[in-house]
Amino acid sequence: MTADTDLLVTRQGVRLHVRRVRADDEAELAAFFARVSPEDLRFRFLTSVRTVTQERLAGMIHADDASGESLIAFADDGSILAAAMLAGDRAAKTAEAAIAIRSDMKQRGIGWTLLDHLVAHAKRLGYHTIEAIEDRANRSAITIEREMGFEPHPVEGDPTLVRLTRTVG
Repeated sequence: MTADTDLLVTRQGVRLHVRRVRADDEAELAAFFARVSPEDLRFRFLTSVRTVTQERLAGMIHADDASGESLIAFADDGSILAAAMLAGDRAAKTAEAAIAIRSDMKQRGIGWTLLDHLVAHAKRLGYHTIEAIEDRANRSAITIEREMGFEPHPVEGDPTLVRLTRTVG
């Protein structure tokens, strides 16, 4: 573990080494997304994608600026277990969170732990609200977010989506 890495532990005891995505992570990030189910890719990107393109990977790698950052969570063995993103609006009031978890690592508290980390991070950055846009079929994410105090709101013009928001500031 390096100085730029946070150690998080899920309630189930899964250790997550979380840090910002770096340029040299591209190949490992591509391999990670190859192990995310097609349904979970759809939930993460809110569109039907079979593979995560190099353009999307580059967007994640270069997302780290004043308004957003991409994080990866590694296991002790160095394999990527999850990828998370926090992207803020131009007014620095609302940040959007998105998380993808490797298919074989679901149901181990990783989503809850990473979302909790993103909420705390958004608060440290001065955001007032954190939100997640979910496909209504993504019941597990919606359940976790509601348990964590997120409130559901309709997405105007798209009845298949729900916006969940929580005050953090």
